[in-house]
Amino acid sequence: MEVVGVSTGVMKPLLSKLTKLLEKEYVKFKGVRKQIKFLRDELTTMGATLEMLADAEHLNPETRLWRDRIRELAYDLEDCIDAFVVRVDSGHDGQTGFKKYFRKLKRLKARHEIANQIEQLKAAVMEASERHKRYKYVGIPSNSSGVDPRLSALYVEIDELVGIDGPMKHIIQWLSTENKASSAQLKVLSIVGCGGLGKTTLANQVYKNVKGQYSCGAFVSVSQNPDVKKILRDISKEVGILNNILDHDEKQLIDELRKHLREKRYLIVIDDIWDAKPWETIKLALVNKNCESRVITTTRSTAVASCLSSLDGNVYQMKSLSFVDSKKLLLKRAFGSENLCCTHLGSVPDEILRKCDGLPLAIITISSLLADKHAKCEWDRVLHDIGSTLAKNPCAEKMTAILSMSYFHIPHHLRTCLLYLSVFPEDFEIKKQRLINRWIAEGFVHEEAGRTKYEMGEGYFNDLINRSMIQPVGVKYGQAEACRVHDIILDYIKCKAVEENFVTSLDAIEHVYSSGYKVRRICVRNHAEENVAIWADPILSHVRSITMFCRKTIKTSLLRSTAFRVLDLGDCLYMDNNHIANIEKFFHLKYLSLRSHSITKLPEKIGELQYLQTLDVRFTSIKELPSTITKLQRLAHLYVDGKVRFPDGMIRQMHGLEELREYGVQSYEQGKTLEEFSKLNNLRTLNLRWDFDSFFGTEGRREVEDCHGYVGTLLSSSNLYNLYITDFSSGDNRYPLSLDSWHPASSCSLRKLCIKNCIIYKVPNWMGSLGNLVVLKLNGVLCLRPEDVEILGAIPSLFSLKLVTVGGTKGRIIIHGRNGFRSLKYFSLCIVFCGTALDFQVGSMPKLEHVKLKFGVHKRECLNGASSLGVQNLSSLSKVQVKIYGDCIPDDKYDPTEDENDGAIKWVASAINGAVVTHPNRPTVTFKTKLVEVCEHFEYAMRMCNHLLGGLLTEWFKIWQTEKEQTELEQTDGLNRRITDEEEQTGEGEGEEEADIEEERYL
Repeated sequence: MEVVGVSTGVMKPLLSKLTKLLEKEYVKFKGVRKQIKFLRDELTTMGATLEMLADAEHLNPETRLWRDRIRELAYDLEDCIDAFVVRVDSGHDGQTGFKKYFRKLKRLKARHEIANQIEQLKAAVMEASERHKRYKYVGIPSNSSGVDPRLSALYVEIDELVGIDGPMKHIIQWLSTENKASSAQLKVLSIVGCGGLGKTTLANQVYKNVKGQYSCGAFVSVSQNPDVKKILRDISKEVGILNNILDHDEKQLIDELRKHLREKRYLIVIDDIWDAKPWETIKLALVNKNCESRVITTTRSTAVASCLSSLDGNVYQMKSLSFVDSKKLLLKRAFGSENLCCTHLGSVPDEILRKCDGLPLAIITISSLLADKHAKCEWDRVLHDIGSTLAKNPCAEKMTAILSMSYFHIPHHLRTCLLYLSVFPEDFEIKKQRLINRWIAEGFVHEEAGRTKYEMGEGYFNDLINRSMIQPVGVKYGQAEACRVHDIILDYIKCKAVEENFVTSLDAIEHVYSSGYKVRRICVRNHAEENVAIWADPILSHVRSITMFCRKTIKTSLLRSTAFRVLDLGDCLYMDNNHIANIEKFFHLKYLSLRSHSITKLPEKIGELQYLQTLDVRFTSIKELPSTITKLQRLAHLYVDGKVRFPDGMIRQMHGLEELREYGVQSYEQGKTLEEFSKLNNLRTLNLRWDFDSFFGTEGRREVEDCHGYVGTLLSSSNLYNLYITDFSSGDNRYPLSLDSWHPASSCSLRKLCIKNCIIYKVPNWMGSLGNLVVLKLNGVLCLRPEDVEILGAIPSLFSLKLVTVGGTKGRIIIHGRNGFRSLKYFSLCIVFCGTALDFQVGSMPKLEHVKLKFGVHKRECLNGASSLGVQNLSSLSKVQVKIYGDCIPDDKYDPTEDENDGAIKWVASAINGAVVTHPNRPTVTFKTKLVEVCEHFEYAMRMCNHLLGGLLTEWFKIWQTEKEQTELEQTDGLNRRITDEEEQTGEGEGEEEADIEEERYL
């Protein structure tokens, strides 16, 4: 597993490159091969030492200096090797005559140059090796600081705490019996959250508050390298075992504890568990004898929390302090009173609290810096330090120690990925896609058989979230689309990145001047004209990555470094074609992002960037890609706007392509190109944008059907994981999508299928056999039939289902317990027109946790007899969101007591709310409304669609109408009885989510 650690720099990838270089024919020149072998062997030994040093939090100055020197040598050597390989491997196949002769001369010159450079680097490596032997840098200092930084949390007075009453009440309520039969069993509650959030304080206060209700109890802390025997001894002493257990082994301690706890009601708190492995031993000592015993654990990892609470327990996600409580804590700690008036400080206290984001440890640390300081200038200085140099302040030592515990516990490769986030500004929403592609370009993501690098990067991303090091943003289908870094954690990793010469900010470049090292990665947040001269400085001649967050940028012609791997200018809005005119000179470039409307074309020489893996030119004015794009055989991720034209024959030549967003189909020729995608074996994600406004008449309809069919061909012969299709055609040119014509392979690997704004007759039978499908979104189903529900329920791995439909057959959509949906956890249904009843019956969707419903209600008849919709039958439900379209006051202004039109909205809201209140899970429920004055039922919808589709639905609509008339009288009688018997109640709720953009567009 070749991964990059921070302290090891590029050592492991470098060793891999040296090994591969030895296999090349062209290194057999004047001892070059021998020199490279020497370097590889010497650096392998050094790399092993560096790996040990990477786990040492405190190094003596001599050791640190040696480590830094080796890291910089590794960077220089990799640059040298990469430059050599590019020069001798550049594509000149098929050359003859003078061109071939000059190519040999070029190679000969490159060999001479690399021989000289390797000789110099070898001398530097030998010097470092001798220095290592001379000074014997073998002692690895301990990470222990002598005093546990968590200790103070155990002795804080209750009157010093703020915002703890609510969480304490919640946990104490959980500890109680609640008159449930299962409460007599041993239960485990795991409190999870990032370091400094107050987990230990909360657990300790709960323990102090209720331990008198138990026969015995214990509160023990676990270190990062736990001694399980010591933990068992500590528990034994605290629960009252008086025997001499000092010499007992683990089995004897477990036996002693089981004997002592057998008939007792006990409460044990195990604080700060870092790994689930010690728990597997500890829990053997915890007897479950129906005595209502309880165990509370705290951890920073959600994965560990889930494992700990698997023994009939629960996970309590620790929340940040509210803004009100945060301000109370700050003023109380800084001035001794939470009621002190400090208007002279203006908005500074609020800005400080915004950066602390409810993290108690951060607020306490900052308040200690501001203790009894009333001058605004002193508060301004502290505000400025947050996010940049706070971690270096001696008064912040405790906070830094807490964060260091989390940092040094994560694996080396995750530390590298975490420190890389220091290139982004405070409060910046970092898109997952952007971040992972940059990690890959930098070489931080290793390869693993059967998984793409992007999938490996997703694992790293999720792991950092699970370890509470980054905050998830935009969670959909159980996956975060982006992340943020807490300002206090960002402050810490910025300091570490500077210390490791990992990332340099242009604003703090003086540090690099003083260290004498070259800048390897640079971020620019406020670029000014006077900074132009700095780009010619030799310390920037080996920059590998540049990230700009400013309106203006510099021309690439001014950049001296040819070592660029990452050029991220996606946040520079004022760029034009001149800024990228010389882009081809960055021949190592792997990641290029441009986002400026003034960029109208890519240079033809972009084809010379043979190592380019990611190209992102969305939100530019580029209309067509250059023909040379086909030379980019390593291009894996291509992001363009849907209206960009591709060169003829390009697709079939892009064999390395893994992801394409978006490919537009505005003509039949572009539609035919869809067949070429089936030849791309590495393609995993495809985003298609359809626009059939230029297709007319019978011929146009046939061509559209052909285009639809080409997608079916693609699914039958490709390895696609994710397929997105959006129809941007105007209403008159929106042709029905017949999914029956698609025939995916039996081993279809499709995991996510999203079809938006397409008219879909019915759900095809083959969809039920998609064994790998996790996410499905169908926006535009004309009529949801019982057969469609059966097919969807048969998809075995379906986790999230989102449907937009005109209505249901005979005015009903029924979800039976026998319908399947055994894996479904998220269900969203939008019924566009009135007149359809939704009914969840007993046993339906057994794992469903979150349901989101949108439908129209003008009169009670609009629900066709439904009221509570059967939400009480969803056994795992935890969250209900309802949006009602009707003749009412929209959104938060809506008051159910002032409902018009026979109280219809009040009626349905009351029924749903009543079902939720009596639900054993007590799910949260929110209501929103939208003003739609016209009451349009399903029959109107069918006539409208029939008109749009030129009569295609006439026969189908007649059949549906006949079926409806046969049952209309029976449904009406039932509805009248339901209205008479229904007791009107008031239902209240607040909306939590904005309506989905695509659904709103469809409506």
